[in-house]
Amino acid sequence: MARLYVLTMSCPDRIGIVAAVTQFLAEHGGWIVEANYHADQKAGWFFMRQAILADSFRLTLEEFSNRFAPLADRFGMTWKISDSDRKKRLLICVSKQDHCLSDLFHRWKQPESSFDIVAVLSNHDDLRGFVEWHQVPFHHIPVAPDGNPEAFDEMERLYEKYRGEVLILARYMRILPPVFCRRLERQIINIHHSFLPSFVGGRPYHQAYERGVKLIGATCHYVTEDLDAGPIIEQDVIRVDHDDDPEEMVRLGKDIEKIVLGRGVRYHVEDRILIHGRKTIVFR
Repeated sequence: MARLYVLTMSCPDRIGIVAAVTQFLAEHGGWIVEANYHADQKAGWFFMRQAILADSFRLTLEEFSNRFAPLADRFGMTWKISDSDRKKRLLICVSKQDHCLSDLFHRWKQPESSFDIVAVLSNHDDLRGFVEWHQVPFHHIPVAPDGNPEAFDEMERLYEKYRGEVLILARYMRILPPVFCRRLERQIINIHHSFLPSFVGGRPYHQAYERGVKLIGATCHYVTEDLDAGPIIEQDVIRVDHDDDPEEMVRLGKDIEKIVLGRGVRYHVEDRILIHGRKTIVFR
């Protein structure tokens, strides 16, 4: 795949933003191969993503940052530029279920992958052999029912040791403490086995069965200190009926969970997500 520089930004909406940015890129040889824009008229906010052929650009990323900064200041932009050749470093947290982890390993091995799995952390030892077969470090960190703080301190220590950039909760069945969530704000992605905001918390398929729903789903979202209430990245559903008991819903739900998490991770590592308040803008 072609090497890209990806520029993302958001700012108060006004006339001339697109013209100014594209003119700047053109002046330095930037060949735009993908361009995405969104104007939130109610919020008065503008969002942009530009993918530029790296070989066409006459600036290094450091030079770009220095020269682009005055333009960004003029429009009050929050922005960043990234290099597609630099893969994001993922740590994955799991408990006992491996369907989401297996799918992420499969995606990681594809040539177009934009991330590296650098370690797996688990509150159980069940998946050690599976993870180490993939030649990935596995760390067993037991977590007490009351959520012993030293376990999460160790998780944070390992995240820093491996220079993690994203922490993926791939059916990690423990609630992270608020201070942990705050320290890694916008760096933790969870897959919740429910179509949020319905059926928050544990055993959502059993909740759905008791409610007699006709659709079940999964939600990929950023983790905040408010349980299952972080900005939503991706969702999908599958139809069920009165013949499906909770166990069958769990089986069906696993397929949706891994698909939704895989999409959400891809959108994040390809810099396709911009967060504004409690919402996300996702340029698919």
